[in-house]
Amino acid sequence: MTDTSIGTPAQLRDPDYTPPLAKAVPLGLQHVLAMFVSNVTPAILVAGAAGIGFGSDQGALGFPDMTYMIQMSMLFAGIATLIQTIGIGPVGARLPIVQGTSFAFVPVMIPAVAGAGTAGLAGLMTGVLLGGVFHFLLGFVVGPLRKALPPLVTGLIVLMIGLALLRVGIQYAAGGVPKMGTPDFGTLAMWTPALVVIVVTLILKFFTRGIVSVAAVLVGIVAGYLVALMMGQVSFNSIGSASWVAAPVPFKYGFELNWAIVIGMCFMAIVSAIETVGDASGITKGGAGREATDKEVTGATFADGLGTAIAGLFGGLPNTSFSQNVGLVAMTGVMSRHVVTIGALFLIVAGFIPKVGAAINTVPINVLGGGVVVMFGMVAASGVNMLSDVAWNRRNMVIFAISLSVGFGLQLEPSALQHTGETAQILLSSGLLPAAFLAIVLNLILPEHIVGDDLDDRSGAGID
Repeated sequence: MTDTSIGTPAQLRDPDYTPPLAKAVPLGLQHVLAMFVSNVTPAILVAGAAGIGFGSDQGALGFPDMTYMIQMSMLFAGIATLIQTIGIGPVGARLPIVQGTSFAFVPVMIPAVAGAGTAGLAGLMTGVLLGGVFHFLLGFVVGPLRKALPPLVTGLIVLMIGLALLRVGIQYAAGGVPKMGTPDFGTLAMWTPALVVIVVTLILKFFTRGIVSVAAVLVGIVAGYLVALMMGQVSFNSIGSASWVAAPVPFKYGFELNWAIVIGMCFMAIVSAIETVGDASGITKGGAGREATDKEVTGATFADGLGTAIAGLFGGLPNTSFSQNVGLVAMTGVMSRHVVTIGALFLIVAGFIPKVGAAINTVPINVLGGGVVVMFGMVAASGVNMLSDVAWNRRNMVIFAISLSVGFGLQLEPSALQHTGETAQILLSSGLLPAAFLAIVLNLILPEHIVGDDLDDRSGAGID
């Protein structure tokens, strides 16, 4: 049934329609709630990795930098969303697409900043900037590029992203990355708030409806936060030292060209571009019952790249479209891009207020871990779902097997790369890039059918 106080069915399918303000503002906030945790989490993960890698004295990021990266995540998610909804010439889909910090890049970014001898945040942000420029250029070829990456390749890539992040989720839920002198890692006191987050999230996701279900992870983290607060695991000291208003700083961490990071960012930009094309199509199908036009797909890709490049210039992380908000459009039936614009404005305002980032920074690592265990698992599950569209003949099974074995194997045993150069280690240690590279190359060069393959293309049988 249509809520006539919002608009008629024809109006709801129109991206240019604006519902009454009393309805548009709550709908815009709903979009922010649906993406908020996923948007700030990559900044926390990357900042934590950079701090851990250089020890707790001279090189650790510390509170101000962590807050700044959270702040930039909100600010540039809002700006990139505005570019999508309002548009600048050919840039922007002018659809209700919500942009946010991408999880897909995390398995590449963490090795780039963690550990001695890495490029650090200067090299990472330079890579984000140049990767964003490359991402923008993909808008000119996104159509043919989309056809060159079938579900076998894209599904494997998404699955590998999820698998690469699972260890991080468990480490955080247990109290952080285990180090010498951290006796409380893995204790019941650490696990309890994380388990509360997971349980509350599951209950709300499956036994409630509406905004509570949509924001289940966020509400779950709030519940875990309250438990951690009662257990004495929360400190508010950092909020008082944060300023009320602060502007982004160009080249906050400097400029350092590291080709390993640049290559990694460019490769992942291809994955992000394909994801955005899928999200644009999902919005038009779910909200308006039609396919996305070439203009919309191209504009969405341009906006992806431009948003990422601007973010990198000011110390932010790569942006991409958020799939959870695509589902929200389908659920509410409201296609209005101006509703999402309102949500973007909320993110921008929050991005200029460091105290918001400082408040988020008070969330204990184990509470955040409970949330990311759910989110990272969903990333892997999304990859499995994409792979369900694959015709599992012997050819495709061999491609999947070799790519997964090499990629996941290198992820489990990165010391196998100890005699390669620093660039190779950064590119290969996550396992994601070698798995994706193998899948793409093998899919292009291997014949469609193996001689003597008597498996039906639709069967799920294994190799004899």
